[in-house]
Amino acid sequence: MYSVNNTIMIPHHRGLAVVDIHSIVRVEAVSSYSRLILGDGSQVLVSKVLKQMESMLAGKGFVRVHRSHLVNTAWIRTYNFYEYKVVLRNNEEINISRRKKKELHKKMADQKEAVLKTLRFDIPSFN
Repeated sequence: MYSVNNTIMIPHHRGLAVVDIHSIVRVEAVSSYSRLILGDGSQVLVSKVLKQMESMLAGKGFVRVHRSHLVNTAWIRTYNFYEYKVVLRNNEEINISRRKKKELHKKMADQKEAVLKTLRFDIPSFN
């Protein structure tokens, strides 16, 4: 599996699939495999464990919310730390493990700060 810019190339039984990273909603662990759930509803089964997928997608907006789920933070609609759940834009609900709660909270705070920085601008003084 190879990562180039905003795409990853995934080997599968018929050849090589090129997947846009932004279209990945989440990655789910399935035994020794990982299932990529895409924004269009399609799924791709990859013969890599979730830890390998996490390494490949590091720094690309993904966060591990549970031992079996890696979520694209751009697809998170709401997160509720009291109920330990995130709701994705495709209406899926994913449980957050108690151990991953702080990591998710930090990632979301960092993204919020990054967005606010892009919105800030200098106001000219009228002296």
